[in-house]
Order: sequence, then C-alpha cells, then structure tokens
Amino acid sequence: MNHLRAAISFFTILPVGKPTSFKPDAMVPLFPMVGLIIGGLLALFDVLVTRIWPNPVGAVLDVIFLVVITGAFHLDGLGDTADGIFSHRSRERVLEIMKDSRLGTMGLAAIVCVLAAKWGGLAAIDHHRFITLMIIPAYARASVIFGIRYLKYGRSEGGTGTDFFKAPLPFSSFSWVLLPVFLSIFLGMKCLFINAVFFGVVTGIIFFYKRQLNCITGDMLGAMVEVTETVLFLTMAAGGHF
Repeated sequence: MNHLRAAISFFTILPVGKPTSFKPDAMVPLFPMVGLIIGGLLALFDVLVTRIWPNPVGAVLDVIFLVVITGAFHLDGLGDTADGIFSHRSRERVLEIMKDSRLGTMGLAAIVCVLAAKWGGLAAIDHHRFITLMIIPAYARASVIFGIRYLKYGRSEGGTGTDFFKAPLPFSSFSWVLLPVFLSIFLGMKCLFINAVFFGVVTGIIFFYKRQLNCITGDMLGAMVEVTETVLFLTMAAGGHF
C-alpha cells in the first residue's frame, strides 16, 4: 500500500498522504493500478455530469477532470516533447529544448490537438462507456512501463525520470498490465480491438523515440501517456461504428 500511495502521489494530486519510502522499482509495476483509480474516478464523474448535460458537454468536463486530477503532469511532458522532437535539431539540442520551461509553438499545438482529439473521442463513446472510461487511463499509464523497459534514459546529468532507470525492469513488472487487459473482456469483441491498438500504439511510439533520439526522458514518458490515452479514446469511439 505504501508503494501504491507513492505511485498515486507521483501521478496525481489525490490526497493519499505522504509515503514513508520512495522505491521506483516497486512503484513502476503499480502504474496501471493508478491508472485504474484515475479511470474509476473519471467514470463516476462522467456518470454525474452526463445526467446533467449531453455527452459533448460531459466530454469537455471529463477532459478537464483528467487535466486537474493529474495536475497537467503528462500534458507538460507532451508540450516539452513536441517542442524538442519537432525542432529537428541535434539530439543534444532536442534534450536541451525539452528542459526549457517555456512552451513553444509545437508544444502548444500538440497540447491543443491532443485535448481536442480526446474530447472528440469521449463525446462519441456510446457503448460500454463506464468500463471504457475506467480502463483507458490504466492502459495509458501501463505504457510507461514499456517505455522504461525498452528504452534507455537520455539524461546523463539526471532528471525527473532518473530514479526509474537505475536498474533494468524485470518482466514481472508487467504483471499489473494484465489488469486492464482482463477488464477489457467486458467490452465483448471490442476487447480484441482495444488491446491490438494499445500494443500497436506503444510499439509505434517506442520505435519513433528510438529512431529520433534512441532514448527516453520523463517528458517523453508523459507524452506517451497522453498519446496512448487519446488514441484509445478515439479507437473506442470508432469501434461503435464497426
């Protein structure tokens, strides 16, 4: 429970108390569980707001809820990553740009596009809405485990994600990834759809990062969460038409 509390404190603004210890190797496997907690709160919040407003308005409030509960933590990483990678500079210069606290044009464009796409996906999900909203944030946080496992950390001087890369992750760290996979069974045949897209998106992002910088940073992990979450919401919205 202490490791779970530490993981929740790391990813959210939820008042769970101060953990007595910080052990990244014990926290990482619990990231999908944190995502499931976020998703469960999102699904309950959605039930409340869609009783008052139609789906498009409820979707806007859902997006705002995700931004607030995470303290815009992942969005900050998305903006910094876009500013760096799409600057088309050298690897060293890209990493330097990512550390700049100022938001550039590409970062702003990436944040606006992701939030807009996420709203569109949430507004269009009709079937299995509660379980969908619950498990997609879990999938998104699970993607971080793949990033840590299959890419090396890019900052020799240290950074936000340094502690998570001090030792190679064992394959047992993926055990909780099975949680959203198992819950996706309640989506019926769509479970095959969402799991295929999840593993495809994660593989694609890792390949892209490897090709661009051959490394990963804390900002890039945050961008990975946002992109995975958005694509899965859009996937489930499209799934309703197949």
